[in-house]
Amino acid sequence: MKAIIIGGGIGGLSAAIALKRCGITTEVYEAVKEIKPVGAAISIWPNGVKCLNWLGMKEQLQQLGGPMEFMAYKEFVHGQTMTRFSLDPLIQSVGERPYPVARAELQEMLIDNYGRADIQFGKRVARIEEFDGGVRAYFDDGHVAVGDVLIAADGTHSVIRPYVLGHQTERRYAGYVNWNGLVEIDETIAPANQWTTFVGEGKRVSLMPVAGNRFYFFFDVPLEKGLPEDRSTVKADLTRYFAGWAEPVQKLISTINPDTTNRIEIHDIEPFMQLVRGRVALLGDAGHSTTPDIGQGGCAAMEDAVVLAVALQTNSLGVEDALLRYQGKRAYRVKDLVLKARKRCDVTHGKDMTITHSWYEELKVETGERVLSGMRETILGGPLE
Repeated sequence: MKAIIIGGGIGGLSAAIALKRCGITTEVYEAVKEIKPVGAAISIWPNGVKCLNWLGMKEQLQQLGGPMEFMAYKEFVHGQTMTRFSLDPLIQSVGERPYPVARAELQEMLIDNYGRADIQFGKRVARIEEFDGGVRAYFDDGHVAVGDVLIAADGTHSVIRPYVLGHQTERRYAGYVNWNGLVEIDETIAPANQWTTFVGEGKRVSLMPVAGNRFYFFFDVPLEKGLPEDRSTVKADLTRYFAGWAEPVQKLISTINPDTTNRIEIHDIEPFMQLVRGRVALLGDAGHSTTPDIGQGGCAAMEDAVVLAVALQTNSLGVEDALLRYQGKRAYRVKDLVLKARKRCDVTHGKDMTITHSWYEELKVETGERVLSGMRETILGGPLE
């Protein structure tokens, strides 16, 4: 069996490694000539970690991950701690720890594990077609790939999604802008072993430790879409949006490097249940584009990869049947993740400030039990539990 994989990001390469591990021949095609990760870092929660462990990258991932042992929320004006608790009860109950990692380093790990020389860069898919017993992908440069199955891991702007669904989908603006990047750890801003989040005014500022003595930071601000802001104005923009916020937040703003700080308008796509058509399957953001509010976008793509590979390896009724079984295992799971993230997004970013203020009050009496319970439920929905 031969699988054509469109997309060399987290989902595409996880799928390629998983399929290879199951004895399936793979060809990976990536549209860009050089992959530059969108976003500075990613939090890989235990369900995603277990997928990477299954793919043979356990020790490598541990080298990339930061020592995130505690979680804390802080009030935005004075920086007072609203709640702080250990992540250990979560780790003990699900059997693995979370690892915040730099996206570029995660991408390099995946590329190296698959084989850099085996990825065909600069190959932009134009269209695909199925024929009796196979599928063809036509590329802008005239190249044609032929295989038994095609995996569309071509991201939120997927070219192949309309083929699978039979119609176009529109991305939905989630109502906020996210700035993110990496800075050297400074314990006057936040502890080195803690996920620290300042919240207020429907905004948030968050820091997570990654390897190499660095914090992954992000700022979220509810804003209208399409404002003329870019890297050249990032410090002035953040200084304005976070005027009056606590000293650690001001210090973080003064520390960041505008040249390596990303500004992203956050979107998702209304969940849909059809992930396959014939011999073609959607995977990752192509199949379930989500906001980052519960940190499950990348993890869901890794889950897809494991489930898809096992379905193709273990099924004797043919490719199309195997893909339908993949869809059956994934459609409800990924819809749930997209909607959970959307709900969390709305509470965090003040869609209804009455609800957001209630959440702030709840944080002041939070012991960690409720927060960790929600995380546990999400994690235990993964395929390797």
